[in-house]
Amino acid sequence: MAIELIAIDMDGTLLNPQHQITPAVKQAITEARRKGVHVVLATGRPYVGVQDYLRQLDIQGGNDYCITYNGALVLQAVDGACILQETLGFDDYLHFEQLARQLGVHFQAFDFDTLYTPNKDIGKYTVHEAEMTGIPLKYRSVDEMDRNMRFPKVMMIDEPALLDSAIARIPPETLAQYTLLKSAPYYLEILHKKVDKGAGVKMLADHLGIAQQNVMALGDQANDTAMIEFAGVGVAMGNAIPALKQVAQFVTSSNTEDGVARAIEKFVLNA
Repeated sequence: MAIELIAIDMDGTLLNPQHQITPAVKQAITEARRKGVHVVLATGRPYVGVQDYLRQLDIQGGNDYCITYNGALVLQAVDGACILQETLGFDDYLHFEQLARQLGVHFQAFDFDTLYTPNKDIGKYTVHEAEMTGIPLKYRSVDEMDRNMRFPKVMMIDEPALLDSAIARIPPETLAQYTLLKSAPYYLEILHKKVDKGAGVKMLADHLGIAQQNVMALGDQANDTAMIEFAGVGVAMGNAIPALKQVAQFVTSSNTEDGVARAIEKFVLNA
């Protein structure tokens, strides 16, 4: 079994706690790419929050891709052009904006290149998201939003205990109609029912003609579960949540110990 595609989560996986790619991780990725392996960043971030890291890794060729918004969009790495997508409509936006107000948590929504919040008291985690990724943040009331907009994802965000309480009160019919997953203790991501990172990686593997067993995926959080389960080789970081380690085939070292490099060395470079 030869690995032809490596899908790598970013925060907590590719990046160390200082949001940096260590030299060892960069070297391992470079060597894998020299062997002809496709390396794809698969993240909950928008494209603007991925661009700098694609440049650092020199993943900017005509046949390079990235997966953003937890699998909702598959993009060309060089310019962010969308090749595959599954998005939410305005009715979905309205449903979750109203539900967030009822549950007492902050709400935010993304189109392809902007982060919107209808909350006049903009939540600190919304500000954190904008600062971390570099995506423009705009306050817009519901009435000011364009009804024709499409949304790769919307989110409920708040203090972990408050958010967990809200999640417990989400109606079962809503849970059944959408993909809901936590990417951090203070982030609940809401996507089209067909969307998760596993679906995004599968869409790209199919596009490239790569078989499932020739895919490797690495991650650390609940939103990485689907791609870890999909991949022929699913790798959890040493700092991953326990539930992800249970479904992974291999647990590498943490993101402070070059875990991505260790896994690439084991399954690609020294295989």
